[in-house]
Amino acid sequence: MTVFGIIGVGSIAAAIVTGLCEDVGEPPQVVLSPRSQARSSDLAARFRTVTIASTNQEVVDQSDVVVLCVLPHQAEEVLGELVFGENQGVVSAVAGVHLSVLQNLVFPAKDIARSIPAPAVATRSSITPIYPATEAARDLYDRLGGGMVLDDELAYESVSAASATVEAYFHYLGAIADWLVAHGVAATDARRYVAATFSDLSEEMDTPHVDFNTLARTHTTKEGLNEQFAKHLTSKGTFTAVGEGLDAVLARLSPN
Repeated sequence: MTVFGIIGVGSIAAAIVTGLCEDVGEPPQVVLSPRSQARSSDLAARFRTVTIASTNQEVVDQSDVVVLCVLPHQAEEVLGELVFGENQGVVSAVAGVHLSVLQNLVFPAKDIARSIPAPAVATRSSITPIYPATEAARDLYDRLGGGMVLDDELAYESVSAASATVEAYFHYLGAIADWLVAHGVAATDARRYVAATFSDLSEEMDTPHVDFNTLARTHTTKEGLNEQFAKHLTSKGTFTAVGEGLDAVLARLSPN
């Protein structure tokens, strides 16, 4: 059975471990790096197949597949000290570190992929973008809800840029709730109403053939309130700004 090693035990790493091990009949062996001791100890206590290595090199030495979850600015320093095996799989969850850089940092390993795991991998309900579709990446994310294979690194970086919209999404919901509060609705009720409304709408997107324009039309009545609000946002350049913001994020991820 594949042994997974994880270097960098932050929240995404914890979600990956949970997805690999929780309520799984035969969970894989998982070896964690020693940093973030409290989180690593909690995971080792929760799952019988999870252990903590004494060093990052020990993680590499004990693993068939190494999952990189360090912060982007730590990648070169942390990985530059390690010796990888030629036949070892490496799956990176480090934003902004391109494949060519990874290839140099983990040489002579050849089975190298990038990925964008979301917290929902903890419940195996997420689709994770991967590039390229290596054996190690497929094996890992098939256990965590599935992978979405991207054809090239530009497409991968574009999806990575799109993942930067989550904070703005919650600010949008917060703005609606704040408006309700300003108009006399209790704060708790306002937040619950907005959360329930958008949670219910998310069920309409649970299809591989979702079409957002069709969904928008479904919720629009000619000269109705939804149409009025959407036209107002359009006139203010809101949706144009979304594209411009994504272009700016992509430029940061792919400066060349």
